[in-house]
Amino acid sequence: MGAPAARAALKDFLDMLAAERGAAKNTIDAYARDLSDYLLGLARRRRDPLSATTQDIRDYLSDLAEAALKPASSARKLSAIRQFHRFLAAEERRADDPAALLEGPRQGRRLPKILSVAEVDAILRVCREGLDDPARPPEERLRARRAACLVEVLYASGLRVSELVALPLSAAKVAEKPPEQGGGFLAIRGKGGRERLAPLTGAARETMAAYRRLLLELHPESAKQKWLFPSIGESGHLTRQVFARELKFLAAAAGIAPLRVSPHVLRHAFASHLLQNGADLRIVQELLGHADIATTQIYTHVLDERLKAMVRDLHPLNDEN
Repeated sequence: MGAPAARAALKDFLDMLAAERGAAKNTIDAYARDLSDYLLGLARRRRDPLSATTQDIRDYLSDLAEAALKPASSARKLSAIRQFHRFLAAEERRADDPAALLEGPRQGRRLPKILSVAEVDAILRVCREGLDDPARPPEERLRARRAACLVEVLYASGLRVSELVALPLSAAKVAEKPPEQGGGFLAIRGKGGRERLAPLTGAARETMAAYRRLLLELHPESAKQKWLFPSIGESGHLTRQVFARELKFLAAAAGIAPLRVSPHVLRHAFASHLLQNGADLRIVQELLGHADIATTQIYTHVLDERLKAMVRDLHPLNDEN
């Protein structure tokens, strides 16, 4: 198998991910990057996916370790390699699977970064400051309105950032309806094409409506495009990177270290705060759009800490009391 054949095999694998597993574009792009790097690593050894041995894959992973790649990144690449070789074996393009017996780098249990309710409240307060100040330039007020809308909707719904920035204009029309007519929920198509309902609080709906009114006033043509958060970029909507940067500015203004805050951290906060207040784990799984409840169980560590604190503070036989 030469380079063209190896690339063709990779293309077939990526097509399978899209057609049979319903993988999202971002997921397919990530597999493409990791496996393209793997093919280059094999080519440097004059190998290809059909001739690679288990030792060839180990040597490639050793190169990654020597390049100081993080264990989590190495584990992700190995997962992609395993699935690629499993596909080649299933398609009978080779008789064996050289990646089947490989073990990934050991990783500690990664707990999600979270913010306290007070810290999220502080960020929301900063978002709401001066939104109607007539002394502010109109474009600055629009950016502030958009940032407030993004943060309110994200914390109210627990959306993935890719789902948030790509909300269609129809989301605003849904939010305008009263709750009894479905105005309290957004219909989201998430990873793997799975559909779910994401909740909207009254504050999130009001902030969205205010943002839309100002956008219509200042940029009526943009406000009629297909996206809730239109942009002049290639995608046509706001990018994840722009929102992440704005969120860090808001965190700094709220007195919170920007490195602790990201859109994904707000999604963590949504889940953790629901569990802290007694929400059922299955409900949180559904709201987050997790296919496997094991993914959601990582958030239960916040309950563990809460229980420890209750025993420490309230148990009558605790010596510290």
